[in-house]
Amino acid sequence: MTDLRAAIVECALSWVGTPYHHRARIKGVGVDCAQLLIGVYAEAGLIEPFDTGDYPQDWACHRDDERFVAWVERFATRTERTRPGDVLVYRYFRCFSHGAIVIDEELMVHSFIGRGVEVVERAEFTNRAHLAFTLLGESDVRQ
Repeated sequence: MTDLRAAIVECALSWVGTPYHHRARIKGVGVDCAQLLIGVYAEAGLIEPFDTGDYPQDWACHRDDERFVAWVERFATRTERTRPGDVLVYRYFRCFSHGAIVIDEELMVHSFIGRGVEVVERAEFTNRAHLAFTLLGESDVRQ
């Protein structure tokens, strides 16, 4: 694993234990899955923190516009092969609305309602449609 990928993983793991809180982005206090991605990649120096605007907690239940994917695609490109530090976006309800950061082939970090930021086995989500993205190229150089 390159230094940049290791830094992303280290940043993601430093959020573990932060409680879930919709639209929050304060390490140790509260964060949702979208804000976790912004917090981690900003801390790793790959993006500037940005405001997503308002999004109701149940927006994926009632809308099929791919807001989450659009946020990710501002900074990342789709990939078929995930590596540490990459992003996985999962379909919940009507659209892709849940994000996680790849730790390795078996593990990822995410923030989930009622569970907060945790490391989970990717296999727990294999029954969900997903998209994979990378903020890095194959050479791990910032694009």
